[in-house]
Amino acid sequence: MSEIYDAIIIGAGPAGLSAGLYAARAKMKTLIIEKEKSGGQIVLTEEVVNYPGSIENASGPSLVARMVQQADSFGVERVLDTIKELDVSGKIKVLKGEKNEYKAKSIIVAVGAKSRPIGCPGEKELTGKGVSYCATCDGAFFTDLEVYVVGGGDAAVEEAMYLTKFARKVTIVHRRDELRAAKSIQEKAFKNEKIHFMWNSTISELRGEGILESMVVTNTVTGEKTEIFADEEDGTFGVFVFIGYLPETKIFEGLLDMKGGYIVAGEDMKTNIPGVFAAGDCRVKTLRQVVTATADGAIAAVEAEKYINEVFDV
Repeated sequence: MSEIYDAIIIGAGPAGLSAGLYAARAKMKTLIIEKEKSGGQIVLTEEVVNYPGSIENASGPSLVARMVQQADSFGVERVLDTIKELDVSGKIKVLKGEKNEYKAKSIIVAVGAKSRPIGCPGEKELTGKGVSYCATCDGAFFTDLEVYVVGGGDAAVEEAMYLTKFARKVTIVHRRDELRAAKSIQEKAFKNEKIHFMWNSTISELRGEGILESMVVTNTVTGEKTEIFADEEDGTFGVFVFIGYLPETKIFEGLLDMKGGYIVAGEDMKTNIPGVFAAGDCRVKTLRQVVTATADGAIAAVEAEKYINEVFDV
């Protein structure tokens, strides 16, 4: 019989790592299962300035590296695997991955969310060939080129400002006639001479043979379509998409209560299934930030410990 963990955490972003740290520190036998690499969305962030106590010049990857080190120091086990199926009907929960089967007294779901695509023709084919969802990862590839940033929220405007380090011109493409970003962020963007704005506009098609060469932009007021071509000398340009996230919760459909793809969990992180908790960006909440994710993870771990003590007569 495979060993039974006190807590299995699905996802190694800030919520999952925080849950792992709190669970292991409480002497719970803890396993974090991550399908790719630790960090979640925060590893795509160049600069982390709004996390309390964050050191100067802290980046997403450096913050995550410290979180991983901290969790490891308390004895958290970590494996790379993709969970395909769950059986949460009994007291002992069973998780079936591509590589192994795992058993636990409690599960903390911290699967996070991924970037929402535009959903237009050509986007998928040209991802990595001009289309990107990560300014930190790909900004340098567009040195001295033109780039377009899709979105009008905090992330879009902040990443547009970051891209001015590389691109000669950055144009924010927004479907409305005003930004949704915080006023302090907007002010910085409006003062930046490299940043331009394309209001009431959406990208309806991306075109190119093996590399992004042009895009079709639709005016949301008039319906007029305009094709924008890459500068002849450049041959290409960049499109960076920041229009929100999609929760990675498909395998929990039909098991856990959801709203718009996000898991419904209370402030105690409890889902509708006893012994299953949700933390971080994958749950219904008003603010998705590292600081709220780590708080969720801590609460989920403490509640999981309470649950085990009650149900298993520890």
